[in-house]
Amino acid sequence: MIFANSPSIPAALAATKTIPIIFNSGDDPVQLGFVASLNRPGGNATGMVIFSGQLAAKRLELLRELIPSSTTIAVLINADFGPSARFRADVEAAARALRVATPILQASKPAEIETAFDNLANTRPDALLIGPGPFLDSHRDLLIAGVAKAAIPAAFETRASALAGGLISYGADVGDAYRQAGVYAGRVLRGEKPADLPVVRVTKLELVINLKTAKALGLDLPAKVLAVADEVVE
Repeated sequence: MIFANSPSIPAALAATKTIPIIFNSGDDPVQLGFVASLNRPGGNATGMVIFSGQLAAKRLELLRELIPSSTTIAVLINADFGPSARFRADVEAAARALRVATPILQASKPAEIETAFDNLANTRPDALLIGPGPFLDSHRDLLIAGVAKAAIPAAFETRASALAGGLISYGADVGDAYRQAGVYAGRVLRGEKPADLPVVRVTKLELVINLKTAKALGLDLPAKVLAVADEVVE
């Protein structure tokens, strides 16, 4: 059996048509050609889909709600990551409705993250929205150091980023997605076929707010937002 995350799924599928593949995909696996359909994958692969790029509008709305005076919210994406295109489109559509400017910054290398924060120091937006993808998530420490140095409120995709010092995170429960992938792996090892196991859309979402970071930024967060958070870091 092979387990694959978004960047490695195409390579796994190219390598074998017989060995079972369980995946965690950040975007629509049907549109990407990984499976024939969500209900009936049809090949040797199935798994979980997070649709990470489709929560962009909600994260932007949360930032605006937490910082009502904001008029410019910068967006950092990795353009090489497929779901970033949809993420950007959703952000820009939501920004028009909220009447917020969303300058786009791009980074696919660590040095480009540092350049992006240099640009933030010059343009001084009111907040920062971090896009999805393994590259940005794997450079969490660099991002957290950057937002701390810039003293800018930032919204992330994963819970770990909020725990590390980001202002908020809102996204799928990644741990739950991996647990479900493990369940599927067990079913396949007991004889079931990936072709017959529907792709599971992860629907468990979580909002984490770092109150310690908010206080360091001098933000007085609305009680109604704190009340609906799944976790508040004191």
